[in-house]
Amino acid sequence: MTTTLNVRNPRAHELARELAQRRNTGITEAVIQALEHELERERASTPLAKRLEALADRALAKAGPNPQLVTEADRDAMWAR
Repeated sequence: MTTTLNVRNPRAHELARELAQRRNTGITEAVIQALEHELERERASTPLAKRLEALADRALAKAGPNPQLVTEADRDAMWAR
């Protein structure tokens, strides 16, 4: 079963025409390529929460078995010239 995609937004048509023109292809092919590209990016992206979790895990691993808290004085000393 084939369904049609009918986009009535003038800006969408303008963008699709420009992309097709730049790629020297038809509008339909340009839209398909653009959608495939965006889906690939979405599938490959890692959610922020997962990235932050990995960052925290790496920081804890570097802290060693007896990590010490960083005090306000320690933070200030890092910024002192």
